[in-house]
Amino acid sequence: MLNIYNSLSQSKETFKPIKPGKVSMYVCGITIYDYSHIGHARTFVSFDVIARYLRYSGYDLTFIRNITDIDDKIIARANENKESIHELTARFEKIMHEDFDSLGMIKPDIEPKATESINEIIEIIQTLMDKGFAYQGEDGDIYYHVPKFEDYGKLSKQNLEALQAGERVGVASDKKSPMDFVLWKMAKPEEPSWSSPWGEGRPGWHIECSAMSKKCLGDHFDIHGGGSDLQFPHHENEIAQSEAANGCCFANTWIHTGMVQVDKEKMSKSLNNFFTIREVLALYRSESVRYFMLSSHYRSQLNYSEENLKAADASLERLYLSLRDLDLSNLPEVSTDSDYLAKFKQAMDDDFNTPEAMAVLFELAKEINRAKSTDLERALLLAAELIELGGVLGILQQSPEAFLKSSSSGEDSDDSRIGQLIAERNQARADKNWARADEIRDQLQAEGVVLEDKAGETVWRRE
Repeated sequence: MLNIYNSLSQSKETFKPIKPGKVSMYVCGITIYDYSHIGHARTFVSFDVIARYLRYSGYDLTFIRNITDIDDKIIARANENKESIHELTARFEKIMHEDFDSLGMIKPDIEPKATESINEIIEIIQTLMDKGFAYQGEDGDIYYHVPKFEDYGKLSKQNLEALQAGERVGVASDKKSPMDFVLWKMAKPEEPSWSSPWGEGRPGWHIECSAMSKKCLGDHFDIHGGGSDLQFPHHENEIAQSEAANGCCFANTWIHTGMVQVDKEKMSKSLNNFFTIREVLALYRSESVRYFMLSSHYRSQLNYSEENLKAADASLERLYLSLRDLDLSNLPEVSTDSDYLAKFKQAMDDDFNTPEAMAVLFELAKEINRAKSTDLERALLLAAELIELGGVLGILQQSPEAFLKSSSSGEDSDDSRIGQLIAERNQARADKNWARADEIRDQLQAEGVVLEDKAGETVWRRE
């Protein structure tokens, strides 16, 4: 039975979908004006695994991850680059997809864009105005009136009076309350705009997700997710907008991922410890980066460091080494009665506990290594389990040779040259020219190539 920590109740709850056997999930995506960073990778790899496990558990999942393609930051960056907003967002959307593909993420079922949901945004805003939850300020902007929504703060547990007292003095004079937030901004010169009943303008950030989720999943759906930094004010404002407009519960379960630290400090451009996904993938194998992202529970903080990335790479290598030297071309079916499968499901049913699930993979790898020399049939059955369960986490889907011979830097040296050097070394050993044999081993070792002599042959892998 699947139990999920719900940020709304601040407790683990037994998951019960609105429609038996079907799950609807909306995850707040990226504002595409720059390269995606490792914080994005952590969040979206986590939700990729959640989606994979829901499907593995037999649910018919509809997974939505939006793209924010109109925003103050996007406008500012396009102006800075002297390019159109479309050119900027199209370029970084392509880069985002390439990065996410490198990390083995399955594409969402629908990937709505804010600019393609303007009609739905206007419709919700008009409903909020009709119901008295929104108003037009003196400058023409449309605001959501926060005090009108009695449940404001129920997700983030923020106190409205305390929030109002803490607001800075410089609040827009045409707001009825300091906490009110913009739903529709009136057009400014040289900015993109759309027609609306209130004049030319563009949407505020928060209303975009309320509109896109409704467009794709309806008024009420099962799971809403995102990084913990979105819990307030973004997700709080989404609840206020959607529940006021639709008159029903917005999302039953709220899932939030923990933040990434760098060497135990907050990741920040100002601290010069900010890493994009591309920068990290230039240094480490992409599957090892994915493994690292899953090595801590999704709700906990994740500490990015060279030491932790190298440890993740070494751990994944151990799993692949257990599969080496086995014929994986025709594996037996995995038994539903497997103790390892039961342990894996128990871990994942406990709020998607990937560290505990990974521990099961290492138990399997240990048993495979034991069985290789004594019971090949059992070794192959265990290998089938390891590959299937690894697939739920999005790992162990390459051939062992492909992974073990891939470079951590992503720049593989010539495999044929390595083969020639190994052949030369073997000849040197046959000629008892130990000095030359050791010289070649040391040369390859310096290039990050590890040689293993066994059963009369030499195999190699990269560190």
